[in-house]
Amino acid sequence: MTSTLRPLRESDLPEVTALNNSAYPAVPLATESEIAGLVDIASLALVAEEDGAVRGFLVAVDPGAHYDSENYVYFSARAAELTRPFLYIDRIVIGEGARGSGLGRRLYDAVFDRAAGDGRAEVTCEVNIEPPNPQSLAFHARMGFERVGEQPTKGGEVVVALLAAPVAGREGPAA
Repeated sequence: MTSTLRPLRESDLPEVTALNNSAYPAVPLATESEIAGLVDIASLALVAEEDGAVRGFLVAVDPGAHYDSENYVYFSARAAELTRPFLYIDRIVIGEGARGSGLGRRLYDAVFDRAAGDGRAEVTCEVNIEPPNPQSLAFHARMGFERVGEQPTKGGEVVVALLAAPVAGREGPAA
């Protein structure tokens, strides 16, 4: 059965929070209230639903949001310096049983469609390199992301690769 992409609703928060926390350490642990706060500032928050269950979700944030994520702050400063408007993917989680099904690509296609429609130059995100997340790095490389920086976060507990992909010239739905 094919998953349906739709906006994340308040009623999804328990399932989204559980899915988020099942992906630790690839994404930070969060409470339902923290996920709700993130969704409140998001410009795009989607779930992939199949048979009434959330199989994945994605949250993206526009420039200018009041968000103190170290990685978002990096991309905000970079955008100001390069005058390149961006759409920042704060997190994407695909449930274990849905990985490799194309769901991540579909969620990212939706992000690139939004970014193109809003006149953004690039989509940005980060991926852990310590602790390592080689599957995510490989996925992002296939999606056209390139490393634009690297930084320690969480007091040095985590090191991330800061990634960006141009919106223009993409193949597929976002083109």
